[in-house]
Amino acid sequence: MADEQRELRETAEDLQLAVRMVVRQMRVAASGGLSLSQVAVLKQLDHHGPATAAELARAERIRPQSMIATVNALRAAGYIERTADPTDGRRQIVALTESGIACVRECREAGYGRLAELLAERLTEAEHATLREAIGLLKRLAEG
Repeated sequence: MADEQRELRETAEDLQLAVRMVVRQMRVAASGGLSLSQVAVLKQLDHHGPATAAELARAERIRPQSMIATVNALRAAGYIERTADPTDGRRQIVALTESGIACVRECREAGYGRLAELLAERLTEAEHATLREAIGLLKRLAEG
């Protein structure tokens, strides 16, 4: 039983490392010249909608001061805009602009495109089939 547990633990560690490496490849391709933290903020706003810088900092687990720098850079690039919070004029709400929405879409496509390139370059057709089967297993693991 101990050997089986050790093997399961090693499999879990190997899987986590492999997933992290694949995600990193996608993130680098999807950055489009932006920092990874800038891309993360754009995706956060795209997924969850407008937010304050403090809310974004909490979501990304970084200091508010660091988030302000990221927000300022994205604003200067035209990807986000700030507006006064209608319920509290002291707060600023950050939202994506049309350029920001387009940037998120392009980043996402670049990431998926990079992964598709890797699949085509590094895996055989038989390995593609194996990977498609493994995706079903991973989905089962994630569902509960």
